[in-house]
Amino acid sequence: MLARPGSVAANSKAEGLRVLLILSALLAFASISTDLYLPAMPAMAAALHADGGTLALTISGYLAGFSLGQLFWGPLSDRFGRRLPVACGLLLFVIGSAGCALAASGAQMIAWRVVQALGACASVVLARAMVRDVYAGDQAAQKMATLMTIMAVAPLAGPTLGGQLLQWQGWHAVFWVLVLVGLGTLASLRWLPETLPAERRAPASPRAVLGRYAALARHPRFMAYVAAGGFFYAGTFAYIAGSPFAYIGWYHVSPQGYGLLFGAGIAGMMLTNQINARLVGRYGSDRLLAAGGLLAALAGALVAFASWGGAGGLALLIGGCFLFVSATGMVLANAISGALNCAPHIAGTASALAGALQYGAGILGSAAVAVFADGSPWPMGAALAVCGLCCLLAGAVVLRARHP
Repeated sequence: MLARPGSVAANSKAEGLRVLLILSALLAFASISTDLYLPAMPAMAAALHADGGTLALTISGYLAGFSLGQLFWGPLSDRFGRRLPVACGLLLFVIGSAGCALAASGAQMIAWRVVQALGACASVVLARAMVRDVYAGDQAAQKMATLMTIMAVAPLAGPTLGGQLLQWQGWHAVFWVLVLVGLGTLASLRWLPETLPAERRAPASPRAVLGRYAALARHPRFMAYVAAGGFFYAGTFAYIAGSPFAYIGWYHVSPQGYGLLFGAGIAGMMLTNQINARLVGRYGSDRLLAAGGLLAALAGALVAFASWGGAGGLALLIGGCFLFVSATGMVLANAISGALNCAPHIAGTASALAGALQYGAGILGSAAVAVFADGSPWPMGAALAVCGLCCLLAGAVVLRARHP
C-alpha cells in the first residue's frame, strides 16, 4: 500500500528525509539509553559499591519502566495525537538521565533508570505508530527496516563512545550526554508533523482502553507476532546484561575493546535490516520473520556451546553473539509491523501492547542473567539458546496461521 495522500511521505523529499531521521532518533532511545553505559557497568559497580547482579538489575528496572510506560503512552496518542505525548516523554527522559548521573547507590540508579525508561518508551512506541499511520502491509515492514538501519548508528557508536567517556570523564558523563541527547531530540520535534489527524483519533477512557487491550490479547495472530518479538527481546537483553561481564570480567577484554565487539554485532544487524528491506516485497514479512527466528535459534545454540566450559574460547562466543544480534534485522521489524497490521485503526494502542509485552519479556532475559550470575558467560549462553528456540517456534506459528 502506498503512503496515504497528504501524509509525511507524500511531501517533499527533503521533508521526508528530515522526518525519517527524527523517527530514527526516537526509535534509537530504546537502545542508546542502555548501550551507551554498558562499558561503564563494572566501573559503576565499584563506585556505587554494588555487585554485578545489582547493576544488571538497572537493565531490568529500565525494562520494567519501558514496558509499563508504553501501556500509558499508546492509548494517549490514539486520543490526542503523536507529537504532544512524545514531547512529554522526552522531558521525563531528561529528568531520569540527570537522576542517573547524580545517583549515589545501586538502588538509586535502578530507580532513576525506571524514570528514564518511562520517558524513553514514549518516543519508541509512538515512532512505530507513526510509521503505521503512513504505511501498511509489507511496505510498513520495509520502512521499519529502513528506520532500524538508520537508528542502528546510535547503538553502533554507543558502547564505543561510552568507553571513551569512561576513560576521559568517568561514568557520570555517560548520563549527562543522554541529557543532551534528550534535549536535542526535543528541539527537533518542531520539524515533525502530526501523522494522526483528529478524525482518526479514538476515545481514551479507561474502559475503552481496557476493551481494546482485551481484544488485542484475544487476537491469535497479533499474539503470535508479539511472541516472536518478545522471545527475541528476552535473548537480546540477556546478551546486553551478560556481555559486559562475560567479555570484560571473564575474558578481560578492555572496555574500549568491548565497545568494538558490541558495535560489530550492530553492524551485522544493519546488514540484515537492509537485506530484509530488499527482500520483504518478494518473499513477504512473515517468511523473513521465520528465517530470522531460525538464525536466532542456531546462534543461541552456538553461544550456549561456547559458554559451556569455555568451549571454543572467546572467538566462538563472539561469533555466536554476532549472529544472534544480526538476526534482529529479520525478526523485530517484521514482528512489530505484522502486529500493527492486525489493528491499524488503533496503531498506538497496538504498538503499546506489543511493546509492553516484548520489553516485558526482555525483563525476564536480563533478570535471569542477574539471578544466575556466577561470573561466567554460561547464564547468558543458556538464555540465548532458550530464547532463540522459542523465537523460531513463534515464527513457525505465524507462518502456519497464514497458511493453515
